[in-house]
Amino acid sequence: MPSILVVGADHLGNMPDHLANIGFDEVVHMSGRKCQMVKKGIPEKVDAVLVLTDYVNHNLTKAIKQQAKEQEVPIYYAKRSWCSVQKALCSCADGCEWLKKGGAAH
Repeated sequence: MPSILVVGADHLGNMPDHLANIGFDEVVHMSGRKCQMVKKGIPEKVDAVLVLTDYVNHNLTKAIKQQAKEQEVPIYYAKRSWCSVQKALCSCADGCEWLKKGGAAH
């Protein structure tokens, strides 16, 4: 059951449904607006991190990037639009890279 942490944006709209369609069973959301979010960090059960660059605190982005590196969790960057997210996570011509790799190895 691959899971993804989405960092940024107040509301995800239908993004969790789209993420489920490409293979993510669980979507964890962190809005990224408040500076206190930096202290929360990446939950242990997360297989990948998606940072929505146009709706996130810069200090949080830096902290999440460092934590992802330490936990060896893949991190992706995209704007909030589904097209941008899909480009970051998948190659339209080749299918979803996440599904091809079988998710992150834990």
